[in-house]
Amino acid sequence: MKMAFILFHGMTALDLIGFTEVMTRLARIRPEADISWDYCALITQITDDRGLGYVVSRVKPDLSEYDLVFVPGGFTTRELRYDPDVLTWLQTAREAKHLVSVCTGSLLLGAAGLLEGKRATTNASAYELLTPYCKEVVQARIVQDGRLFTGSGVSSSIDLGLYVLERLTDAATAERVQTDMSYPYYRTGTSSAVYDAKIGM
Repeated sequence: MKMAFILFHGMTALDLIGFTEVMTRLARIRPEADISWDYCALITQITDDRGLGYVVSRVKPDLSEYDLVFVPGGFTTRELRYDPDVLTWLQTAREAKHLVSVCTGSLLLGAAGLLEGKRATTNASAYELLTPYCKEVVQARIVQDGRLFTGSGVSSSIDLGLYVLERLTDAATAERVQTDMSYPYYRTGTSSAVYDAKIGM
């Protein structure tokens, strides 16, 4: 599985790190699974909303090359959703097997037209902003609608990562990563924190 982690100026660090910490551990736990990832952006260096700098591994790749594309949130998403360069680039993810966002990253997916006809969630402060972009804004920690996975605010990125990992592998793998990370809060299987559009709960 080849994953693209999207970076942009003003992103929230935990949005990115929570999810990537979970998903990249799969490479060590299941080396036979052929896991790889790139940190991708429109420019070579990014500064997050706390002033931490990042050097990206790929600049503006065609996102159709990836099996999974992940978009974190951050206050700057409110402006970036009107940036034609950002939206045109994200639209190349249309054919990815799995689209994932946490917090207000869903605003960028939505503005790129990737949430049409889908149920999704975002940070509670952005429910109204997300409404025009999707079929329904669901007030849940995690929402799955087919190949689309969205998480609510910031810390949900860890739970979202474990949920996506569980769905793409199995419960045992997710539980092993969870134990590895000393993170006792996620429960595999059915959870009231997850809304699955396929079953409506």
